[in-house]
Amino acid sequence: MSHNTFGKLFRVTTFGESHGPAIGCVIDGCPPLIPLTEADIQAELDRRRPGQSRFVSQRREPDTVRILSGVFQDERMKQQVTTGTPIALLIENVDARAKDYGDIRDKFRPGHADYTYWAKYGVRDYRGGGRQSARETASRVAAGAVAAKVLASLYKNVRIRGALIQVGTEKIDRKRWNWNEIARNPFFCPDAKSAAQWEVYLDGVRKRGSSVGAAVEVVAEGIPAGLGAPIYGKLDADIASALMSINAVKGVEIGAGFATAAMSGEDNADEMRKGARGKPKFLSNHAGGILGGISTGQPIVARFAVKPTSSILTPRRTIDTSGHDTEIATKGRHDPCVGIRAVPVGEAMLALVLADHALRHRAQMGGR
Repeated sequence: MSHNTFGKLFRVTTFGESHGPAIGCVIDGCPPLIPLTEADIQAELDRRRPGQSRFVSQRREPDTVRILSGVFQDERMKQQVTTGTPIALLIENVDARAKDYGDIRDKFRPGHADYTYWAKYGVRDYRGGGRQSARETASRVAAGAVAAKVLASLYKNVRIRGALIQVGTEKIDRKRWNWNEIARNPFFCPDAKSAAQWEVYLDGVRKRGSSVGAAVEVVAEGIPAGLGAPIYGKLDADIASALMSINAVKGVEIGAGFATAAMSGEDNADEMRKGARGKPKFLSNHAGGILGGISTGQPIVARFAVKPTSSILTPRRTIDTSGHDTEIATKGRHDPCVGIRAVPVGEAMLALVLADHALRHRAQMGGR
C-alpha cells in the first residue's frame, strides 16, 4: 500500500492497523529546539480516544503515546526539546477484539471500504477494518500535537479549534455559539441547548442499532497573511485534501463554501477598510481566510461532512467475497456517530497543513 505520507517539508507517515499490536507515525522535518514531551501529545489523544461516553465506540483504548526518537534532554537543559531528526511516536493497541468480526470476514459492509480494498489489493484485514479503520486517526492527532508546537514557535497567539455543528438532521443555533461549551459536553458542541437535545437524539439512534452523519467546523486563528501559493500550492486546496483524507469524510468547504453559489458579487466580497499597523480590516470573511490560495490573516475556517458509520446492527443487503448475495449485520463496538471523535482529528489535520505551509513559506521568503 502506497501513499501513507502527508506533507512537503513537515512530513508525517502513519503506520499500523486497528487490531495490530500498535499504531503510530514518523514525523520528518520538525525543526530543532522545540519543547516537546509525551504530555503535550497525550492531552490531544485523550480528547479523541474511544470509550469516553455512550455516544462513541466503547473500545477501551488508553491511547498512551511513547516518543521513541527525535527529542533530547540532559542535566544541563531545563526541558526536553526536538533535535531536528525524525520523531517516532508509538501507540499500543490494548483492547482489540478480533472475534467481533468473525461473522463478516467474507462479507462486504455496504458504505464501507471493505469492497474497494478487496478489489484493489485482493486481501483485507476484516478485524476492525485494519488500515481503513478510524483507529488510524489517533496517529494523525499525535502528529497534529507536534505540528501545533511548531506553529506556536513561529507565530504568537495561534489557536486551532474545532466544533461539531450538526448531528444527523440536528443543527446547532450559531447565535448560541460559545467555545467554552465544547469542554462541557461529550459532543464538542458549542451550543449547550443543542448538546442536550443531541443526547436524546443519539440515544434513539443507538438503540435502533443505526448511525448518523455529522458536520464539523475547524477554525485557525493567529495565522498571518502570506501562507500558501497560487495555482498548485494553494493553502485551501491542501486543507481540503487533508480534511477529505479523514476516514468517512465526504464533503469539505472553505469559508462560506457552497453557500457562495447563491450569493451576489456584492454579498460575497469581503470588503476592506484601513486597519491598524498598515494591515487591512476585513468587514466579512466569506473566503474563510484564504484568497487565491494564500492566507489573508483572517481566521481560517473550514467545514467537513462525515457520513454515518457503516458498521451497524440493522441488516443490510450485500455480497460476499465469492460474489453471492447475502445480508450483513455488524456486531461489536462502533460509533453511532463517528463525526463526534472527528473533531480533534480535523483540528490535527488543519495544524499539519498550516505547519507544513509555515515552513514552506519560511524556506521561500526567509523571515518575511
